[in-house]
Amino acid sequence: MSSLEAAAGYRPSRTLPIWAEVRRQASRRRTQLALGFMVLLPLIILAAFEFGGGGGPDEDGGGGGAFSSMADLATSGGLNFALFGLAVSAGFLLVVVVALFFGDTVASEASWGSLRYLLAVPVPRARLLGVKLTVAAAYSLVALLLLTGTGLLIGTLRYGWSPLGSTIAAEIPPAEGVLRLLGILAYLATTLLVVAGLAFLLSVLTDAALGAVGGAVLLWILSSILDQIEALGSVRNALPTHYTDAWMGLLSTPVQTEDLAKGAISAVVYATLFWGIAFYRFTRKDITS
Repeated sequence: MSSLEAAAGYRPSRTLPIWAEVRRQASRRRTQLALGFMVLLPLIILAAFEFGGGGGPDEDGGGGGAFSSMADLATSGGLNFALFGLAVSAGFLLVVVVALFFGDTVASEASWGSLRYLLAVPVPRARLLGVKLTVAAAYSLVALLLLTGTGLLIGTLRYGWSPLGSTIAAEIPPAEGVLRLLGILAYLATTLLVVAGLAFLLSVLTDAALGAVGGAVLLWILSSILDQIEALGSVRNALPTHYTDAWMGLLSTPVQTEDLAKGAISAVVYATLFWGIAFYRFTRKDITS
């Protein structure tokens, strides 16, 4: 009778509370280092501008492309400084950070041998994945906000509050510039869903957290390389990295939304596909670690 009463009182929603997982992940060194570096990076960039000797495009031969032009604007105000920090981080650093948070979720539990004990509580498998996915997404968003917020704060303190500069259009007033910067942040977060989905899927398929993180980053780099091969033609449009630079459309007047919409839809489709496969595989696999 007691076992029946226990079964009747069992509620899956009470197992593995989200806040318990938040605190658990916050205590991990990789979380602290990743978030700490998001705060440190703008300070490193500021120091580079302050002690790097300056120099405009004429001094270095005009090289460096879009990032060189953006660097020329970075010291003209806090909005531009924050934008520069996002721009130089989007191609690799943010990819690694997001892959770290999502790729380390399940694989680390398996490598420590604690995954089967979590499921024996019992925590429903779908809830386990759902909680870990939610917490990984929350920490990834916090990382993005820390990078942008710190860059905006120290950039404003050092260079003042001025319009958002653009290399492809006229200056954007500060109030509207804040909205444009938030839009860029939101778009980058959306495109990074692909990395999140891929890293999460690999985390479910392997017991090696490093393999899940590294695999997601390498596949993202491979997609970026293939996207540079013009011989692939329209096939490149289907690559998850094809629209990663579409955020630049938010710096034009009027805003160019076509590629932004295509990139957001592509990212959501890829992420949903990867997460769906991850849930399907995990709810049916034998857990031995």
